[in-house]
Amino acid sequence: MDRWTEIELFVQVAETGSLSRAAEALELSNAAASRHLSALEDRLGARLVERNTRRLYLTDTGTEFYARARAILADLKDAESAVNATALNPTGMLRITASLSFSMHHVAPLLRDYTQRYPNVQVHIEAANRYLDIIDNNIDVAIRTREYEPDSNITIRRLAETRRILVAAPRYLAQYGRPASLDDLQRHKLLVYVHANNPNELRFTRDGQATTVAVHGLLESNDGQVLRAAALDGMGILVQPTYIVYDDIVAGRLVPVLDEWDLPRLMINLAYPSRKHLSAKVRTFIDFIAEHFARMDYQRKWTGRFGVY
Repeated sequence: MDRWTEIELFVQVAETGSLSRAAEALELSNAAASRHLSALEDRLGARLVERNTRRLYLTDTGTEFYARARAILADLKDAESAVNATALNPTGMLRITASLSFSMHHVAPLLRDYTQRYPNVQVHIEAANRYLDIIDNNIDVAIRTREYEPDSNITIRRLAETRRILVAAPRYLAQYGRPASLDDLQRHKLLVYVHANNPNELRFTRDGQATTVAVHGLLESNDGQVLRAAALDGMGILVQPTYIVYDDIVAGRLVPVLDEWDLPRLMINLAYPSRKHLSAKVRTFIDFIAEHFARMDYQRKWTGRFGVY
C-alpha cells in the first residue's frame, strides 16, 4: 500500500511542482509526504526530485519515471472504473436453480421485468426437483425448501414460509364426495409427490393433537406439475405446498379439503455462495425477488386458511 502512496505522491509532485500541494491532494501532512518521497528514492536507488529553497524540479531519471508512473496510475484508475461500472451495472450469465414448479410459478414470471431493468444479464434456469450442489454446478442462486445448507460456505436468506395443503377439483369432489375426517382419506384417491419427506405418511396437527395417516397414491410423481395437472383433471386429492396451488384455489379450479388440519410447513429460502462482495448480478436478483415476495405478501397468503383470500 505504501508503494502506491509513494507513486501517487511522486506523480502529484511532478504535476503540481510542489510537495505541499501534493501532500494536500493526498490528505497527507508535509512531513509524511517528505518521508514517502524519500522512501521511494531510497527504494529505487535514484534521485527523482531536486529541491532548493526556491523551486522543485525533476531529475532526468525522475522525468522518465514520471512518464511510466503516470501511465501505471491511469491504467489502475481505468481498471477500478471498470470494476465499479460492473458493480453498478450487472453483466454476465446468472445461473439460478429451483424446482420446476417454483421456476414456472415464481421465477419465470419475474424475468421479463428483471432483464428489462438489467439488460446486460443473461439468465440460465436449471429446473430440478432435487438439490443441486451449488459450488460443483456453478450455481449463483438456488431457491430451496429446506431449513439449512450442509455447506457452511453457503449463505441462506429467507423468502417466505408456506403451508402444505390438500386440494381437489370440484368435479372430483362432486363424484367422490368431500372427506369430512382424516379417516375418510383412506377411501379417496391421493396424488403423491415422491420427493416429500416420508411421502406415504401425512403428519397432521390440530389444536395440539397430532395424527399420522398412511397414504397410498393412485398417482405418484417426482414433479409437482404432473400431479397438479392430474388434480385439475379430477383424478384425486393433491398434497402440495400452497405456493403451487394458491392461484388455482382463488380461481376455483381446486378446492381445499380438511383445511382445519395442518401439515408440516416448508421454509422457502434463497441460497448462494458466501462471499464478502457479491457480484452485481447475484445481489440485484436476490434483492429483486425478495422485494417482489414482500410486495406480494406471499407469506400471509401461503400460510393462511382458505375461505377468505
